[in-house]
Amino acid sequence: MDFNVKKLASDAGVFFTRAVQYTEEKLGQAEKTELDAHLENLIARADCTKNWTEKIFRQTEVLLQPNPSARIEEFFYEKLDRKIPSRTTNAELLGQHMQDAAKEFGPGTPYGSTLITVGEFQRRLGGAEREFLQMSAINFLTPLRNFLEGDWKTISKERRLLENRRLDLDICKARLKKAKLAEAKSAAAPDFQETRPRNYVLSASASAAEHELRVAQTEFDRQAEVTRLLLEGISSTHVNHLRCLHEFVEAQAAYYAQCHKHMQDLQKELSSANGDTFPNSFAVNASTSGVSAGPSHLSSATLPEASPPSHPSNPSNALESSTLKIEEVKPPATGTRKAKVLYDYDAADTSELSLLADELITVYTVPGMDPDWLIGERGNQKGKVPVTYLELLS
Repeated sequence: MDFNVKKLASDAGVFFTRAVQYTEEKLGQAEKTELDAHLENLIARADCTKNWTEKIFRQTEVLLQPNPSARIEEFFYEKLDRKIPSRTTNAELLGQHMQDAAKEFGPGTPYGSTLITVGEFQRRLGGAEREFLQMSAINFLTPLRNFLEGDWKTISKERRLLENRRLDLDICKARLKKAKLAEAKSAAAPDFQETRPRNYVLSASASAAEHELRVAQTEFDRQAEVTRLLLEGISSTHVNHLRCLHEFVEAQAAYYAQCHKHMQDLQKELSSANGDTFPNSFAVNASTSGVSAGPSHLSSATLPEASPPSHPSNPSNALESSTLKIEEVKPPATGTRKAKVLYDYDAADTSELSLLADELITVYTVPGMDPDWLIGERGNQKGKVPVTYLELLS
């Protein structure tokens, strides 16, 4: 075993003198060489880049894989330099369960055939999600990880080396200062018996300290230049991360567009397949890109002080107005209920009934009517009223 005691002792001595210098600087008992303003700004910018890159990287991992156990598993596979096994997405698993259930219920039944259809589209969504995860990991996560585990480690190593060179420089400055003070003190009060030997020793000590200082200054300047060049490379890192960010956004946009298309196709297919049985369940409005839903009766009843719900959409309102005449509607023999009005409501046309908060009205439904609406009566007044504005009492 090659064990160099002298080198070990020398390294221990250097470490001890640096620790003493660092402690005295913190206590204000020693002078500290300050870095130039440009280098300080580069260091601050690099620290900021590292901190925010790390936060963005961690949160992107959470976005792409919310399961912490799965993230830990992937971490170990990466550290062991092994390929991460393919994992079934939740949408794919849901689609498989739906299709398996359809086999049990009977694929020829309405419920079974619908499960097969929805399950197939869920599997398509899962496939799109897997492709998005792979693209994001390659184009966005990998460059961020390479910076944190590669470039930043190199920068940190050179910065630690620069700090050691600065401590060595300040130690040499302190030694030279002590040697100059001792030489000046000896010259002011000479000892006639030992004047020549002492002056010679002090002069040699001062010369050696000056030489050490010049060497330390050269090494410090060289290391400062190396560190500066690495820190200036942060600008290139920003450019690279900007390109990766654009690729991530493009992948995300393509993924959501693909999901939106799948869901629109699914809505159309269910609407055409089940339109006769559930005429109002899958109404698709081609002029809108989103689906809005008003609060349920339960939320309205349990939160009476909440803000009024949005006006319920009624795509078949024109059709109902032409086929359903309010004045001709008769209440059923059974099935009428009392309802408390939760919010004020202004009728949109003559077929609707305006409402005042906290009043009581009688409501009932008639065949072929939109499930989001009821017929309301108050005295001699009659008209359609939205369900979300009511609390059914009996």
